[in-house]
Amino acid sequence: MTVEQMPSINAALNTLATILLLMGYYFIRQENKQAHKKCMIAAFVASTVFLACYLWYHYASSLHTVLRHPVTLLNYLYYFILITHIILAIVIVPMIFITFNHALRERFDLHRKIARWTWPIWIYVSVTGVIIYLFLYVLFPQHTEKKLKISSSSPAIEQKTK
Repeated sequence: MTVEQMPSINAALNTLATILLLMGYYFIRQENKQAHKKCMIAAFVASTVFLACYLWYHYASSLHTVLRHPVTLLNYLYYFILITHIILAIVIVPMIFITFNHALRERFDLHRKIARWTWPIWIYVSVTGVIIYLFLYVLFPQHTEKKLKISSSSPAIEQKTK
């Protein structure tokens, strides 16, 4: 696995988490608690592996990626999705742990109360992660710039690469 492959792997992990979250929602609506539990644990594992891969990618890569589409509306849409994704990705982590904690301790009344907030935010973060990947690497790769990160020890100006 190379650094260049990581965005695709991360998108696949987000897609898997999304599918598992949707299946978990379906199963709880069908009152199939065992299938719901398995899907949600699997979604948690997929999201955890994603987070580890994402952090490794940003640690190992000397580049960061930005979208510079000539249609301003698409830039605004992309950055709106990106900013809300980042904020909610930070918010969702403790919410997932609290939701899981209530379920594992069989405090299902508390689990249901927080899961009503956790699930939609988690699904939003998973879906928008895939959308961000699609913007950068599938839909508009010709308008995606990879820039060298500025080192704290070097006052160098960011250099564009393609």
